[in-house]
Formats: sequence, C-alpha cells, structure tokens
Amino acid sequence: MTDALKILFFLFWGNLLPPLASLIMGERFARPVDFGATWFDGRPLFGPHKTIRGILVCFTGSTLVFPLLGVSWQVAAYAAALLIAGDLLSSFIKRRLRMASGESVFVLDQIFESLLPALYLGSQMQAHLWSNALILAVFMPVAHAGARFWKYVLSRPPMENYSRIVRSTVRLREWRSCHQPLARWHVWLNLSNLLYNRGLVSTVFRLLGRYEQGVANALKLELNEHEIVCPTLPKSFDGLTILLLTDLHLDGLPGLVDVILARIEGRRFDLCLIGGDIRMQTYGPTAPSLRELRRLLPRIRAKHRIFGVLGNHDCIEMVPDFEEAGMLMLVNDAARIEQDGESLWLVGLDDPNYYKTHDPARAFAPVPPDAFSILLAHSPEAYQEGARHQAALYLCGHTHGGQICLASGRPIYTNSRAPRFTARGRWQYQGMQGFTSRGVGASGALLRFNCPGEIAVLTLRAAPANPLTDKL
Repeated sequence: MTDALKILFFLFWGNLLPPLASLIMGERFARPVDFGATWFDGRPLFGPHKTIRGILVCFTGSTLVFPLLGVSWQVAAYAAALLIAGDLLSSFIKRRLRMASGESVFVLDQIFESLLPALYLGSQMQAHLWSNALILAVFMPVAHAGARFWKYVLSRPPMENYSRIVRSTVRLREWRSCHQPLARWHVWLNLSNLLYNRGLVSTVFRLLGRYEQGVANALKLELNEHEIVCPTLPKSFDGLTILLLTDLHLDGLPGLVDVILARIEGRRFDLCLIGGDIRMQTYGPTAPSLRELRRLLPRIRAKHRIFGVLGNHDCIEMVPDFEEAGMLMLVNDAARIEQDGESLWLVGLDDPNYYKTHDPARAFAPVPPDAFSILLAHSPEAYQEGARHQAALYLCGHTHGGQICLASGRPIYTNSRAPRFTARGRWQYQGMQGFTSRGVGASGALLRFNCPGEIAVLTLRAAPANPLTDKL
C-alpha cells in the first residue's frame, strides 16, 4: 500500500507541474513542443497546449522527488520521461480523432500517462501487481476532475448581458481600486507601492543622486512616427493616421498634459486610441486624473473620434466619466469605422493583465469574417488570442518599454507575462502586426532612464511606399 501511495503522489505531482507553471509564468516560454508541425492528416501533432516549458518543468520537478519515492534519481527521471511520453501519446491520438487541443476526455487523457510510469515504478519498487489497478482507479477520475475544475476556473464564460467576465473576487478588487481606502494603512502597506514606488527603486536613485534627473527624463516625451504596412487594409484607409496614447498616468507628473499638447499642437489625426491606465495609482480617488483628462481630450483632433480601453489602473466605474470626457470606451466590444464606402473594425479588450477580464470571443463577435480589424488592448498579453481571431494589427502599451532600461535600451523589467519581443515597438506574431508603445507617463517610481516616454503616430499603408514613384 505504501508503494502505491508513493506512485500516486508521483503521478499527481507530475500532472500538476505544467498547469502550475502556466499559472505562474503565463505565456512566457510556452512554445509548443511540436513547433506547429502537422501530421499527414493536416492536423497538429500534439497541439499548442503541449509546450516545451511544460515538458521541462514536469521532467525536472518529477525527477527531483526521487528521495520521497525511495528510488534513485535515474529511476525517477525514467518514470518522468514515461509520464511525459504517455501524455504526448494521448494528445497525438486526440488530434487524430479531431478533438480540440485542451478538450478533456476521461480515460484517454489519463491512461497512458499513469499506466506507463506506474508499471515501471512498480517493477522497481517490487510492488504488488494489484496496486496498479488501485493506482489507475484512484488517479484517473481525480485527474479528470482536476482538469475539468482547472478549465472551469480559467475559462469560465461571461455572465449573460454583461460585457466582462466577472467573479466576486474581481469585483472586490475593482471596488477597492475605485474608492479611497478607508484606512491610511491600506495605502502605505500596498505591496507593489511599498516595494516599487516608495521603496526600492526611488530609494536607490535618490542614494545615487539621479532621482531628479529621472523625473526630468520622464517629462521629455518623444513624438515618434511609424509606418505600418498591412496588405489587407482597405484601399480607402491607405494613409490612415492613428494617434496612440497609452499609460497616461495623468495625475502622476505635474505638467504632463501640457507637454503632450505641445507635441501634438496643430496636428490632425484620423483616429485617436488611448490604451488605458489614465490614473497614476491602482487605488484611491479618480478626480485628479479626470481633471487632466478633460483638459487633454478636447484638444485632440481626430476625424473618427477617440476610443479607449481600460487598463490595470482603471476600473469599470470609471467608464461613464471617461465617456463624458470625450472618449468612447470599448469594453470587450467593437466599433465599425467607415470611409468612402469601405470599413474597418476597431476591437477593444478589457484589461488582460491584472483583472484578466478580457473576452476576445465577445469582442470579435460583431466583426464579419475576413474584415480588417485593429485590436486595442492595454497590454500585449492577449497577443495569441488576437492572432487566433485574425486581427490584422494589435496595439497596446502597459510595459512602459521597461521605463528604466540599461544603456543599450534593454528593459530590466517589463511587468508583462508576454514574451519580451512584444515589450516595445513593432513586432509580428504569425500573420498579425503588433505595436507596443513605451507609454506617455511613468508608473511606480516617476522616473525614466534610457527609455523616454512616447507619443506614437502610426500611419497605415496597404503597400510599402515606392520612393521612385513618389518622386514622379
């Protein structure tokens, strides 16, 4: 019986490690083990849910528990390899049966990943043969129930007639974020504020005598022009100019709105997009940031209006005030932009970083198939979902480009679970173009080093400009 319990522990532990890594690391290092390759039937070998990260975490973590099993590390490593091989075999069979990646199937999901290592470990421990039947009888239903529960927690459908995925814990966080803390200790003991703003970063730069320089850097905004070629862009939108302002944090740096207005003075744009984080803090009063927003928006000249999404410093209660100030909010919703008889779609996601209330399926629901769409989200963390919904262009911010970077411009910390190639500037994923702004304001410590704030002006083109043709 003791050997059977040890083997059960090994199986449950190995089964838990990949989803645990996914919870902690998000999309980082989650490269599919089959690299997107297909079998002779045109279906994926294993699917996107089987990742190199998952295999490495499972193999390493399962091997390291060898002292608890009472076997050598070599035996534990071989058993871990059999567990992984069994799991991949199940996925391979499910793809051949045309089942979707991530779909839970009782018995098929558990039989190989449990039977193969159980038989091997049982032979090494000299366990009774009947123990294998007991192990399977316990492991398969519990593992299946665990997989279903995990999927329910992470993929719970949205409430009917409400455009956000809402859980009671999310609503509590939102309520606390939108209201002044009832006790001052909540402000002073806010963990991220304590470590990042009043604590570590600010203190270090004050000791180095560079704090004032960092604040001055944060007010030296750059207006950067970018031309993005989108081959499927409707012809009438060729040359469309987009003013992209993200991470404003308007009540953080005095004089920031005046700097923005000075940079865009006299400019006209076809469209203005605001990528969230209007407020400086993640809690407390909203009035100071709203006063600055009401100064800024009326001075922006945009032919097709100003649209915005919520960031992790914003919350649902702010939406009426944002819209009253002149910004049409897209909360998991889409808007059609028309020009000269043609149209494109602007899709806005709710915050995918902190609240994790983004719902791409709902947001893209009004968008016709094969329509050209621009996806606006606060952070790059929904980039894979954007590509799956065939967005042509993904625009976001949140990372601040790192805000405090090395002399080479390389970010030290991006505050994003998305891969680093999405942390700043232009990027591409599959057939989708992407652009991550360095942001206008500063967050946490009000400093910038080797990473100036950015007002981005994007010009969309249906084809690359031809210098010879332009001269004629």
